[in-house]
Amino acid sequence: MDKRKERGAAIAKTGGIRQGREGQWLVPSQHAGCACLVAYGQRERPGRCPGDGKRFAFWKHIFAIEIIKRGATMPTVTEEPTRYTQDWPNYNRAQVNEGDHFVQLLHDLCQGIVTPPQTGRGRPRTPLADVVFALVLKVYVGMSGRRTDSWVRRCHADGLLGTPISYNAMSDWFRRGELTPLLRTLVQETALPLKGVEHQFAVDSSGIGTRAYDRWYDEKHGRFKRRAKFRTAHIICGTHTHIVTDLLVNDCGDATQFKPLLERTAARFDVAEVSADKAYSSKKNHEAAGKLGVVPFIHFKSGTRGDNGPELWRSMFRYYQYKEPEFFAHYHRRSNVETVFGMVKGKFGAFVKSK
Repeated sequence: MDKRKERGAAIAKTGGIRQGREGQWLVPSQHAGCACLVAYGQRERPGRCPGDGKRFAFWKHIFAIEIIKRGATMPTVTEEPTRYTQDWPNYNRAQVNEGDHFVQLLHDLCQGIVTPPQTGRGRPRTPLADVVFALVLKVYVGMSGRRTDSWVRRCHADGLLGTPISYNAMSDWFRRGELTPLLRTLVQETALPLKGVEHQFAVDSSGIGTRAYDRWYDEKHGRFKRRAKFRTAHIICGTHTHIVTDLLVNDCGDATQFKPLLERTAARFDVAEVSADKAYSSKKNHEAAGKLGVVPFIHFKSGTRGDNGPELWRSMFRYYQYKEPEFFAHYHRRSNVETVFGMVKGKFGAFVKSK
């Protein structure tokens, strides 16, 4: 059954539909807890519905009126409960062996890192692959540098680390910004094995707290105040496997990060569509997706006009207006990016523990 007819049947079943004058009908809203005025049987558009974000009422209201007016039989709306089963033997095996698999995969990933040639005099530099291995291992373990030292020595004894990195050296390397592009490239490399699987992606951001604080004196209240600093992690992930294909960590707004994330992902993956919330709703982002051949399912802000701007902007707005169920079936795939942030913060917490 068409989804709009199902919703219309649900509205009619609840009752409360009243006929007014000159073909006007008062139909309860499904979302806003109020009612909307619908002009049934007239040529002009139906009335506005507060529950649909102040857009024009959709055909579900018309179907509800027809059911009441004509005494039609209520269509049966049935929903089968979704049942999920857990493969407990493999689940237990994966968690028990997670640490062993992680260090081996991290070792293989770091083998492609090339150390720049050393110029001038001085002590030989530590291979960059060993530095990255130690830093990522510390973040994964979630302990202080001193407590991570035993992990580093164990990996060195197992042949996974060429040079054991001291905890003081790790603290020093964490302060170096030149590692950021390299770490971002490694994240992109980890996603490449799923290139043939992922074609639908989602973009979003989340705040990551730090242990640093801003302090200032409040003249109005005559006291010192402080506020924890935070960084914003912008990611794009596949909605099927939740693999993160690119990320940016900065203090910038969401909308401006959409284009670089999508472009770098489209350079490595066959991106068919991308979904994002209202924070990314702009004509520039629609245009950027169109140039890459990607269909953008970005939620429009209230009060948006769809009669101006690029053709893709107008066509997606019409799709959003008149084919709401189909649009939101694609848009709600962005919920997977919330799952990614939930898994990351569930593992590492909401705060950065490294310097």
